[in-house]
Amino acid sequence: MIPLRHSLLAAATTLVLAGCVSSTAPVKPVDTTPPAQRLAAVEAAAGKDDTELDVQPIRDGAVEDLRVVAQGKRQAGDLAGAAQALDQALQVSEGDPAVLQERAEVALLQGDWAQAETLARKAVDLGSKTGPLCRRHWATIEQSRLARGEQENAASAHAQIQGCTVPGIKRY
Repeated sequence: MIPLRHSLLAAATTLVLAGCVSSTAPVKPVDTTPPAQRLAAVEAAAGKDDTELDVQPIRDGAVEDLRVVAQGKRQAGDLAGAAQALDQALQVSEGDPAVLQERAEVALLQGDWAQAETLARKAVDLGSKTGPLCRRHWATIEQSRLARGEQENAASAHAQIQGCTVPGIKRY
């Protein structure tokens, strides 16, 4: 038979070890905002100001056709098909910030937060630093970071959105 002293010592040791095992690292809260709501936030950030200059480049016809196909597939709910069409457009014109942004938005809708941010960052690097497209880039980055629970990084992206706005010319 085991002496009482050994039993108490074993029980105390077990309790101490159980306390060590049960302590867990704090869990990062997961943001459950639906992807469509995230995209709506991106679109709202772009805004529309009739006095703001918004330059649109002339695009390759094949790229435009693929963008139209992607838009149709996206509206039909075929996000994989939209992504594929935009990936093809990027093969033709890999440095087009608008196509990169559209692809980033499809990635956002697919819940691929890292891909959405990567594409939007590339679009920021290649595109204009002002205007609605610039705001969409930064809003996509912000939403991607929020979805991953990176509030501080999202706040820094949000701060960039305002910098994309240049007051327009007031016409009298």
